Amino acid sequence: MQGSNASARCWSTPQVRKVISSYAVLERKLSSLGWERYYDDPDLLQFHKRSTVHLISLPKDFSKFKSMHMYDIVVKNRNVFEVRDM
Repeated sequence: MQGSNASARCWSTPQVRKVISSYAVLERKLSSLGWERYYDDPDLLQFHKRSTVHLISLPKDFSKFKSMHMYDIVVKNRNVFEVRDM
């Protein structure tokens, strides 16, 4: 994890303990959970789930990814992801 606040933490899927190490891995996991990618803003990676009003917005530059982004994903996908200290 490269972000300034995220360097001491990682997030994973608790069932298989697979660490989410890139946006590509995250996008595949979110897609499998019913999240759809939005392409409206060229500076952000955005995902929306039709069955909710939730929107996940992430900086396109992974080096700007922070803990707050990680927690946003975890809160909107309870029982799927967890944040752990490394």
